[in-house]
Amino acid sequence: MNPLHKLLGLLLLASLQAPAPAAGATTDTLAAGQALAAADRLVSSNGKFALGFFQPTAAVTVTSKSGNTTSPNWYLGIWFNNIPVFTTVWVANREQPIADPKLTQLKISSDGNLAIVSHGSPESIVWSTHIVANRTTGAGTNTTSAVLLDTGNLALLETPSSNVTLWQSFDYPTDVVLPGAKFGRNKLTGFSRVAVTRKSLIDPGLGSYSTEIDASGVVLRHCNPSVVYWRWASGASTLKLIPILKTMLQSNPQTKGLIDPTYVDDDAEEYYMYTSLDNSSLTFVSLDISGQIKMNVWSQAEQSWQAIFAQPADPCTPYATCGPFTTCNGTSQPFCDCMESFSQKSPQDWALDDRTGGCTRNTRLDCTSGEKNTTRSTDVFHPIAHVTLPYNPQSIDGATNRSKCEEACLNSCSCTAYSYNSSRCSVWHGELFSVNKNDGIDNTSEDVLYLRLASSDSPSLRRNKGKSIIGVVIAASIIGFGLLILMLLFMIWRKKIKWCGAPLYGSQGDGGIITFRYTDLGHATKNFSEKLGAGGFGCVFKGALSDSTTIAVKRLDGAGQGEKQFRAEVSSLGLIQHINLVKLIGFCCEGDKRLLVYEHMSNGSLDAHLFQGNAAALNWNTRYQIVLGVARGLFYLHQSCRECIIHCDIKPQNILLDGSFVPKIADFGMAAFVGRDFSRVLTTFRGTAGYLAPEWLGGIAITSKVDVYSFGMVLLEIISGRRNSPEAYSSGNYQIEYFPVRAISKLHEGDVQSLLDPQLHGDFDLKEAERVCKVAYWCIQDNELHRPTMGEVVRVLEGLQEIDMPPAPRLLAAITQGPGSVTEGSDASLM
Repeated sequence: MNPLHKLLGLLLLASLQAPAPAAGATTDTLAAGQALAAADRLVSSNGKFALGFFQPTAAVTVTSKSGNTTSPNWYLGIWFNNIPVFTTVWVANREQPIADPKLTQLKISSDGNLAIVSHGSPESIVWSTHIVANRTTGAGTNTTSAVLLDTGNLALLETPSSNVTLWQSFDYPTDVVLPGAKFGRNKLTGFSRVAVTRKSLIDPGLGSYSTEIDASGVVLRHCNPSVVYWRWASGASTLKLIPILKTMLQSNPQTKGLIDPTYVDDDAEEYYMYTSLDNSSLTFVSLDISGQIKMNVWSQAEQSWQAIFAQPADPCTPYATCGPFTTCNGTSQPFCDCMESFSQKSPQDWALDDRTGGCTRNTRLDCTSGEKNTTRSTDVFHPIAHVTLPYNPQSIDGATNRSKCEEACLNSCSCTAYSYNSSRCSVWHGELFSVNKNDGIDNTSEDVLYLRLASSDSPSLRRNKGKSIIGVVIAASIIGFGLLILMLLFMIWRKKIKWCGAPLYGSQGDGGIITFRYTDLGHATKNFSEKLGAGGFGCVFKGALSDSTTIAVKRLDGAGQGEKQFRAEVSSLGLIQHINLVKLIGFCCEGDKRLLVYEHMSNGSLDAHLFQGNAAALNWNTRYQIVLGVARGLFYLHQSCRECIIHCDIKPQNILLDGSFVPKIADFGMAAFVGRDFSRVLTTFRGTAGYLAPEWLGGIAITSKVDVYSFGMVLLEIISGRRNSPEAYSSGNYQIEYFPVRAISKLHEGDVQSLLDPQLHGDFDLKEAERVCKVAYWCIQDNELHRPTMGEVVRVLEGLQEIDMPPAPRLLAAITQGPGSVTEGSDASLM
């Protein structure tokens, strides 16, 4: 196995087994006197589940623009630990979100309860189990402990060695039921486990639907107003159905050998439960935001969750699942749509699956308030055929035909729709809910609903009203002529230069970027003959422009990742300028050809000088200036750009040196952008082994602190002249070979000199070297909150700010003592 892979595996294992900084001696347990901070985790012993604080993030598309939306709030929850899609299965403080996680901890309170404590002014309890009586001993020390079990259940135990469970998360589900969890009621105490949907993809608060088991069976209910929309009877009939259900599960290839459902109904309890028959599979039952119970299975091939079963089968069955003034069609995707002449009230909420706001009118109705109208309303009615009629109709007894029914609605300003069927007139006032189209699933309605619209919004009137023939002809002529002119201009422009759709940035000069032709770049590089290097996205060639400017041309391979890198580089480097960032001169985009043109860096990459025999050229003063230059470049990206740019792949290969050894950060093909209103971005896994921050392995939304971590690892390589991950080492001596492990010990011992590159021959500034070492280890702290910002790093390196001795990162300590070890941490800070 590749040694880098071994090392990465060790780091991952250590991250799974290492406890919170004050979380005690085991990875899955929080004992009395310990605390779980915002960036810490408890992990079940099987590694399947993790518990910690998180910030909900979702990928959404609004008006054809896609991006990540992150909640400003933080929550304590449990999630699946080893899959790339962040999926929570339980949330503690659903209705009490945390605004500032830095002041918040999870710990055992003095009365033995598990509590989220905010250390503000004054200190307050955000959430608590509120169930344990005062169980302190005579010495005033409580003995309860919290354990995250392999099932994903968080249990509060009477003592660490006891099997007496005082409280468990399985009894207080959010919207998920995991294998092994009972879902039902206690007939003796009246206690009932109730699941409630979340509000949206980024708001785990109490949503619109709930499910529980009462005396009549399983009940699905819309909460406000309270409407029961689906029920499954319990008792003897259910006992007969369980064998049938098992047979159905075994006959379905998607569910065969997956789960085993059970139903228990005795004098004490009534509950459903299912167990997993395959420990390698990941499954959960959820109450979806739309009000459906779903069985979800993780697909390794698709790298996503697949809903293999849903009840009720029709997503339109739940009451008001699409909000007011909408129609629902269970066979469409998406299944919710606005009624004619209505628009989504909040497209952002719809994108997050929160449709409670529904739709709103495009045009106000024409209606005069009061009982005696002197002028008849000009409003019209639009038929919506083959739909279920809305809830809560009002009957009009005197309307004996459809015309009189329509008139009765028209005479009331609050009337929004009517229906006339089987000599019965029904009208609706205010908002309309649950208008579901005949989709052939559970709905076969043939009713017609007449929706009230402003006359200008009537589809038929819009078609018939029109404009004069002359006006239409003139408009069509103008449009046609305009299109012809545009086509001619486009053909001329395209002949001049074939551009693939990205914006042109202008010609050279005034900081603009040149758009090159492919033939010109072929000529400039002598047909791409002098290769400077190669990477994962393509090759780099040396060239010269007509004005003798030396350039480096990166030719990207493929139309997939290469295209993504091309866009990322142009969009980032095209709009920023800094002495420590490589300058993008221009680009070429013709057909499937993607090329980027940079200023040529005559001294190549830092990697070549450090590790390929050229280290003698890097004296201490040069190295220190490289360190300071890279820090300034990252500071500019993180804090001075209009949007925070996270490079995501800081390493010596991506640090180029000009003729004066001035460093310039290059290769922005993996960069991520974070708006100033947000602090995190959920992005795909990226980066290079050996420079990856622990949060990459956790699959959580990242911050600019991932660059800080990588920068810290690069610092260790600059001062030592050796790679952090050696090409060869054995499992018996990795503690010695892995340089960061040895270096932190030497730093604490005050023996910095032994860490310096032998190529320096002892010629270095000891104070500066010690400063760089301290900065490096603050940068690679496991907890991102303990890492400095790049602004703080620059001030320290410039000698404007003092720095304390850093603690040993827990991952390094775990490697030093072996993968099964545990070390106590502390709430350390940089200063």
